[in-house]
Amino acid sequence: MDAPSGPVPAKHGVSGTHVAWFWRSAAAVGVAASAVVHLLLWNQGYQDLDVVGPLFLLNAAGGAVLAVLLVVWRRWLPLVGGIVFGATTLLAFVASGTVGFFDVSGPLMFGRDETIAAVAEVLAVVASTVALLREQRR
Repeated sequence: MDAPSGPVPAKHGVSGTHVAWFWRSAAAVGVAASAVVHLLLWNQGYQDLDVVGPLFLLNAAGGAVLAVLLVVWRRWLPLVGGIVFGATTLLAFVASGTVGFFDVSGPLMFGRDETIAAVAEVLAVVASTVALLREQRR
């Protein structure tokens, strides 16, 4: 019996490309949501902090660029960027509430903005990792 020619239909009607695209899109949503929260917080007073203020603005701008790259540049580098972006942003948040981060210290606060950002950053890390693994298998 000859091997089938052309693309082999995916199990259950969903191709690996569509699954990877879903995870890549989810990573972009997570990065974008984190960027928006950081821009809102920067606008609500964080711009007055010497070090963290510019970092919040950089996070917002960098997150916006990365979110676009995740959906338009189908290479591995934006996915690694999503992992690094989410992990370092979440780590900075935890550091600011535990050991201090530049001019911000104190107990971890989990208000609406912090919760949205934390969930978005976890989503960015998980979705970027899954998309990277799925795309590397192809």
